[in-house]
Amino acid sequence: MNYRHAFHAGNFADCMKHALLVWLVRALLRKPSAFCVLDTHAGIGRYDLAGAEATRNPEWKAGIARLLDANPEALADYLGLVRSLGLYPGSPVLIRALLRPSDRLVCCELHPEDMGTLQRCFAGDRQVAVHHRDAREAVRALLPPAERRGLILIDPPYEAEDEIPALLTSLTAGYARFRTGVFAAWYPIKHLGPVHDLHHGLKSSGMRDIVSAELHLRAPTDPTRLNGCGLIVINPPYGFATAVTPLLNAMVDLLAERAGSARVLTLVEES
Repeated sequence: MNYRHAFHAGNFADCMKHALLVWLVRALLRKPSAFCVLDTHAGIGRYDLAGAEATRNPEWKAGIARLLDANPEALADYLGLVRSLGLYPGSPVLIRALLRPSDRLVCCELHPEDMGTLQRCFAGDRQVAVHHRDAREAVRALLPPAERRGLILIDPPYEAEDEIPALLTSLTAGYARFRTGVFAAWYPIKHLGPVHDLHHGLKSSGMRDIVSAELHLRAPTDPTRLNGCGLIVINPPYGFATAVTPLLNAMVDLLAERAGSARVLTLVEES
């Protein structure tokens, strides 16, 4: 309830998450049938990088600012959207920009002030629903969507000690209700202990077809620093691992330190 993403908008973790998110939504657009996206931690929609929160600790200068200046071809789709949408677009605004008239977006935000801002962002938009709802409850209540095709983005703040177990619980519950859905869950990387716990939990969960994509700014050995981040994708669209590798490598080249790296791992095979 206390987390405010405006302090971190546009940092390297946002860039990684959003670049891969854009690819995932584009992949859903390959088929003509309608789909629904559930964004469980939607935030406020757009972020003013010149505002008080973002300027207090301007993480965006080492993130989206570097990418926009360098403009790597691998990230052209994501960066083009950032330029065209105004301010810094969070996940719901990026998703909404890509939807067709038949597709839907459902946003959940628990912080009451941020939820109000998000409602104003999408006021009058019949393709977007905004819920003042806990993410864990939303995954159970809102799945499966009527469209029977969809993407679920889970992006917790990781302020509570039980966030990794809670994430595993949410993914397992969502998968049980919507086995054909694409689930994308972001996680921070400080040191490898929690990452190993997450990966082990996924491998032993009974879910199939699970991939993790990771960006490391530096070696993940200091538990006091955010050294990287990852995205778990369950039921990744065809070609995901091959397609996102150049995106991750471009971010390593522009954002990481000398020991930075990227990797895409298959945690559980499809069958």
